[in-house]
Amino acid sequence: MTTAKQLKARVRARMARTGERYAVARAHVVGAAVDSGPVVDAGWALRGGTDPDTAALANVLAHRGVTGPDGPLTEPLLFLVGGGLGAGYILWEFAHDDSRIVTLGFTHSWQYFDRRLATTVDRLGLDVAWSRTGGAAGAAEALTSTLAAGDPAIVWPDRYHLGYWNLPPFLDGQGGHPVVAYAASGSRVHVDDRTLAPLTVAATDLDRARTRVGSYRNTMLVVRTTDAAVPADRVRAAVRAGLEAGVDHLGGTSTSFALPAWRKWSRLLVDPRAAKGWPTVFADRRQLLRALASVWEGVEPAGMDGGHLRGLFADGLEQAAVVLDEPGLAAEAPRWREIADRWHALAETALPDDVPVIARLRTLTATVTGAVAEGDAGAADRAAAADELWRLRGEHADAPPLDEERLAAVLAGMSGHLAALHDAEAAAVTRLGAALGR
Repeated sequence: MTTAKQLKARVRARMARTGERYAVARAHVVGAAVDSGPVVDAGWALRGGTDPDTAALANVLAHRGVTGPDGPLTEPLLFLVGGGLGAGYILWEFAHDDSRIVTLGFTHSWQYFDRRLATTVDRLGLDVAWSRTGGAAGAAEALTSTLAAGDPAIVWPDRYHLGYWNLPPFLDGQGGHPVVAYAASGSRVHVDDRTLAPLTVAATDLDRARTRVGSYRNTMLVVRTTDAAVPADRVRAAVRAGLEAGVDHLGGTSTSFALPAWRKWSRLLVDPRAAKGWPTVFADRRQLLRALASVWEGVEPAGMDGGHLRGLFADGLEQAAVVLDEPGLAAEAPRWREIADRWHALAETALPDDVPVIARLRTLTATVTGAVAEGDAGAADRAAAADELWRLRGEHADAPPLDEERLAAVLAGMSGHLAALHDAEAAAVTRLGAALGR
């Protein structure tokens, strides 16, 4: 019989190989037939999820008994209501520590921490309360009283201070994504970060994490609507508005926040004359492995943020086709799944696992992410994996474990994938707009 430890190892190995999220990889390894339903902790069902924002809201609404007219307001459908997909690429350079940081955006309004959730709850007409308490003590008391009243809260903590990602100190204050705090037990808070088993954080750590990032310090969202069905006409209007906003957003002209970002990135990967070209920025090869790893982690669902989300969008299109009675939307879903496969190919090119060191980096990254999904039970595994992961990345900080010929092939391959992705997504957005009558 396969032991629990062996099963976890197989799931994590699949995550590293395929880039899948833990729940998806686990379903492939053990089979969907053995699924016994979500674990319930302190009255809260741990349903998992992909996109941090819409998974948090979907799980809160399910807990509060808020549905659509014909069933749950699912994560894929809520993803569409909030505007769906986005596109974004920025390469930051900071002189104070000589860091070069790749930032990717895959959701609508990705550069604004609260806009998608604010838009989603507004379009659905939900009764919510936002809190942005400035003082740490007041924010801690507000969360404590909210949990004591039995209300889950969506909060925005800094990942480093949360602790369970086991990040190195240089990522202190680099931000994070929303999670749900749903119960308190003694000095610890139960947190849902798309987890499948109970995960707790010291209340003092969560309080500190919430105060760390100035732009969203101590922000908290509480859904007050309970045991209600959002009217069908409201859901239809919300889904259509989200889809139309997504088409307009992706079809924009910005080279940082719309589809032209992919074309720009494609060019900069191989352009030796551009000041922001990778041959120039990484001429000394320092931190290039960090950049390539950031691409794999940012693109693949196995990363911390849920990845490119094109598969989630395809699921949403199929559900929107039913809601709006527009079969043409479902017909577009396979096109977006093909695009998802193209993104996976890009990630594979960026961090090729036929290189032993890189293969180990991917395995360790998947181990950390998978162990977060396993909750408190995965604490020791993710701490050990993170220790080795960041030590290994540090050993190769001055140069990636690729010779010059292979590195040139990697960058050229990424450039080619991105050019094709730009064209594929532009064509898909045009078709989607036509299906919506735009």
